[in-house]
Amino acid sequence: MTDDGAAQGARAASGTLLVLAAAVLWGTTGTAATFAPSAGPIAIGAAAMGIGGLLQAAVAIRPLLRDARTLRRHPWMLGIGAVSVTAYPLAFYLGMNLAGVAVGTVVALASGPIFAALLERIVDGTPLDARWFAGAGLGIGGTILLTLDGAHGPQAGGGGSGDAALGVALALAAGLTYALYTWAVRRLMRGGVGSRAAMGAVFGIGGLLLLPVLMATGAPFLEDPRNLGVGVYMALIPMFLGYLAFGAGLRTVSARSATVLTLAEPAVAAVLAWWIVGERLGALGIVGIVLIAVCLAVFSAPARRGRS
Repeated sequence: MTDDGAAQGARAASGTLLVLAAAVLWGTTGTAATFAPSAGPIAIGAAAMGIGGLLQAAVAIRPLLRDARTLRRHPWMLGIGAVSVTAYPLAFYLGMNLAGVAVGTVVALASGPIFAALLERIVDGTPLDARWFAGAGLGIGGTILLTLDGAHGPQAGGGGSGDAALGVALALAAGLTYALYTWAVRRLMRGGVGSRAAMGAVFGIGGLLLLPVLMATGAPFLEDPRNLGVGVYMALIPMFLGYLAFGAGLRTVSARSATVLTLAEPAVAAVLAWWIVGERLGALGIVGIVLIAVCLAVFSAPARRGRS
């Protein structure tokens, strides 16, 4: 291997580790949210991504000023990314509240790679090979089994099968918006915007859009110190630090690969939901998680290269 090839491999490995680190941090959010039930899922989502997004912009002031002219050349990407950042936490936390921590997180994150690959295929013309169809089939099958299992822990909203179905639908919407803002940030980087500026712009605008939601729903954070502690943790650790790592990883990891790597998040979330929250999964749910794990392995395996 040449020196250039070794350096490129090291950068790719570093990017992969950064994205995985972000996924582990994000995997704690569902369980953390259960410690502030009176805050409500909309307030939790608005606080986590709203404040976290504004912090992303605050630490990227210099890169934002440096890349302002380049950013202005991509208004559609900025708009798509910012609106997706705004919608994602509202759909994710409300869906998780209705479907349960394990199911809501797994459905949202398992659908992300599929949506991301379809975006790259439809918009960027990236071909989908047999491995993608095999992995997507496993992921979809696992998601269906989790939905049929209808797992509800003690913290799930769970008013019945209708609530569970709505929760799964919202989790799928979260998966789509997650794929959209990941793709948009990656496109901005490919257009010459630095990673910190791209993340700061997209998440900063998204954070601003979430402020009215936080103002309307955030009173419980001021009424209960535990709610406030959860909100501060969510904004600083998973959202701020997690997305700093994620943005750095996107320098060398494609949007499709990044969304696949973050399937580690639902695994962390499911374990924490079982260990701390007390959620239980039936046989179908366990098989579903296994299928999603196999989906992750299929997507993450290095592609075979033809002989030169």
